Amino acid sequence: MVQGKTYSSKIFDISLIILLCLIAFFCVLPLWYTLAVSLSEKAAATAGEVRLWPVGFNMHSYKQIVGDMKFFHSFLISVERVSLAAIVNFVIIVSMAYPLSKSTKEFRIRNVLMWILVFAMLFNGGLIPWYMTIKSLNLIDSIWALVLGGGLPVFNVILVINYFRNLPKEMEEAALVDGVGPWNMMIKMFIPLSVPVLATISLFTIVYHWNEFFNGLVLTSKGDHYPLQTYIQQLVVVINTQTMTEDQLKTLNEMSNQTLNAAKIFIAMIPVLAIYPFLQRFFIHGITLGSVKE
Repeated sequence: MVQGKTYSSKIFDISLIILLCLIAFFCVLPLWYTLAVSLSEKAAATAGEVRLWPVGFNMHSYKQIVGDMKFFHSFLISVERVSLAAIVNFVIIVSMAYPLSKSTKEFRIRNVLMWILVFAMLFNGGLIPWYMTIKSLNLIDSIWALVLGGGLPVFNVILVINYFRNLPKEMEEAALVDGVGPWNMMIKMFIPLSVPVLATISLFTIVYHWNEFFNGLVLTSKGDHYPLQTYIQQLVVVINTQTMTEDQLKTLNEMSNQTLNAAKIFIAMIPVLAIYPFLQRFFIHGITLGSVKE
């Protein structure tokens, strides 16, 4: 028979719910404030009068973005970068994690390679050698510099290794008895059984490459090659009133750099916010099973 909760446990549950609601509120607050600023009038945004609601509601910043071709060009570069990086990292991580998930009897140099991976995760070669390596490969000002410049995410490799090692050993032994080779075993058995952790590392890759701006700043010498976050970080609105029409001047008087930049930042957040709910259900399961080896 299930006993009812005690009074103290109910108080604890209510307190926990209130605490989680407060944490969720403070997580959403910056996004909401950015949206409020983007929808406010110029004077209120400049004077810092915007709080939780737009002051002098208008859509002028978003109308301006629709005509900003540089913004959409950088947006497409980021989409291309994220798509390529997700594919490349997925292939490399799975190909590396599968043999490293074996025991030393099956893969003799496993421990040596694991120590190399851990060392590379803790220490890096430095900014200048990293840049010189990419330059020597003639990747500057190319999309592959942004895709490969982040290197191999060792933490993601370790997550996948530990997840593979937690899969039932009996299934692999049965497949070996049936004559299944290593490649078929990895593609047809390990990958389908590892959807949670693979979805988790895909989310990590997407978020990293979408939000990262430093590589775009260092590895591209032209503004036309900037990914979206680098474009926003370097954003400077140059205004030439002599070549502007009367309607453009009217819009300029109702809009500021602050409201325009807030609108662009908010639009830049939408893709990740749209993708996350589809992968969130795999996130906790992939992290917990991939973080430790029983």
